[in-house]
Amino acid sequence: MHQLLINDMGSRKGLGGIMKKLTGTQAKYLRGIAHGLKAVVFIGQKGLTDALIRSTEEAFDSHELIKIRFIDYKEKKQKTEIAGALESRTGSHLAGMIGHIAILYRQHRDPDKRRIVLPQ
Repeated sequence: MHQLLINDMGSRKGLGGIMKKLTGTQAKYLRGIAHGLKAVVFIGQKGLTDALIRSTEEAFDSHELIKIRFIDYKEKKQKTEIAGALESRTGSHLAGMIGHIAILYRQHRDPDKRRIVLPQ
């Protein structure tokens, strides 16, 4: 197993510390893991709200990798903007978007609860 390298170059500071941007290989690995997961956060017509941020934070407390389903958004540009805003507000990384589903990853704050080890 490999560990994610952590440094200050092109990194983002989330709740779990400073995490380097996902590489293409890491994003593909996470999309593979996410394939069997069900969406745990749903984005409706209200879009990005404080309640949505709280729901996403709660999901990240239980899971490092989550799927988010867009219910009322059909335009790819809208979904990309909302996913990007959610990514920056939660300190997570977008592993991919497939149709109406966004896949977000954030390493768990507690090292004992980390289950995903990213390839280098």
